[in-house]
Amino acid sequence: MAQHFCLASCDVVGFDLDHTLCRYNLPESALLIYNSFAQFLVKEKGYDKELLTVTPEDWDFCSKGLALDLEDGHFIKLADNGTVLRASHGTKMMAPEVLAEQYGRKEWKHFISDTGMASRSGKYYFYDNYFDLPGALLCARVVDSLTKQNNGQKTFDFWKDVVAAIQHNYKVSAFKEHWTGKSLPFLISGEQHRSGGKSSFFSELSTENCGIYFPEVKRDPGRYLYSCPESVKKWLQQLKNAGKILLLITSSHSDYCRLLCEHILGNDFADLFDIVITNALKPGFFSHSPSQRPFRTLENDEEQEALPSLDKPGWYSQGNAAHLYELLKKMTGKPEPKVVYFGDSMHSDIFPARHYSNWETVLILEELRGDRDGKPEESEPLEKKGKYEGPKAKPLYTLSKTWGSFFIDSVSGLENTEDSLVYTWSCKRISTYSTIAIPSIEAIAELPLDYKFTRFSSNSSKTAGYYPYPPLVLSNNEKLTTK
Repeated sequence: MAQHFCLASCDVVGFDLDHTLCRYNLPESALLIYNSFAQFLVKEKGYDKELLTVTPEDWDFCSKGLALDLEDGHFIKLADNGTVLRASHGTKMMAPEVLAEQYGRKEWKHFISDTGMASRSGKYYFYDNYFDLPGALLCARVVDSLTKQNNGQKTFDFWKDVVAAIQHNYKVSAFKEHWTGKSLPFLISGEQHRSGGKSSFFSELSTENCGIYFPEVKRDPGRYLYSCPESVKKWLQQLKNAGKILLLITSSHSDYCRLLCEHILGNDFADLFDIVITNALKPGFFSHSPSQRPFRTLENDEEQEALPSLDKPGWYSQGNAAHLYELLKKMTGKPEPKVVYFGDSMHSDIFPARHYSNWETVLILEELRGDRDGKPEESEPLEKKGKYEGPKAKPLYTLSKTWGSFFIDSVSGLENTEDSLVYTWSCKRISTYSTIAIPSIEAIAELPLDYKFTRFSSNSSKTAGYYPYPPLVLSNNEKLTTK
């Protein structure tokens, strides 16, 4: 494979929506997500009222790449070979001797050596994106509460109540009781997620007007969403003018997609995209066969009949990558059109697009924004800062003091020397399945389309592939060991 990647050589440019084209005000959106579900657990399921009180300091617990063992309430951080680097019971971190007793230096019991291992299971859950992370804090605090109430409870069965919370919060009259498939996926059980069972799962919901998330975002989208800067809008138009086919593929439902896109891009946003696919139910969009996941037309945001194939550009629901690629062949006149897909979720976007469809992939990795000096860049105007008063979550892409770097960590029980540092499992997945990783689309919007990015490659430095610069912690430790 060539050492460099450039957009000019791509025929098709596709985008995820949430946390990719649409950036969220993370301190605000994280608090909204957390409160939406904490209130249900307390009011409807009788959980401790302490769950309703969350301090700015509590958010340090949140870090992408953590796994939750649903049976014992342990959160763990994995090395690239599947051994456990750090662990907590609820929010309480395990001391090195306890960690050694629990896990030793062997693979975690649920680890699969292939770095494409499933992120969802009935036994564990990986926290992989910013919709997930408030759920990590909530579930950890639930474990704390149950452990305290039941004198050191060893096994837990709270997940069913967390699933019930989504049944409540996504019955939303504001969006005709539709949901955003990607929003808060931490609440969907693994089997439903893998089988694409969300449609039947949600179709049983009643029509009463309840829930917090959708009505609040619709009431005040500017509080939770950042508009795309002019540089990004011009860049999208530049891609169109260069003859690229533009795709929008989101697991959000069509009405929520429209709300987001009108706010961030303007009312004429649909003119930018040749094909819009909503309720895509990723990763199933990439992994399922056409018969398992046909495309459907939409009428007033309601799904209509299944289509035997995809014959023309337009706005569709559900679907599969195989039928989409056949249409792209017709539109480009090429037997193998080159597709690049931008997304923020390794599980839903990057891994499946690369593994099943062999597309080029650009990972939106906001951790690159907060990595350098703890003072993340902000593209928002000054007058917006401080607009909403009160204690807020930290930006979730900043370094967690509790869990350490998203990219590397030291092996427990060894001195913190260069030889003791190893790559995390999350870091390995980035370099394995991403073509490049960037902090935001804005970071590349003013580059010429023929700019040559250095791609991730097994033959190159571990810091290659990150643009505009690699994580500082990797730059400072170029000679990391692989365990």
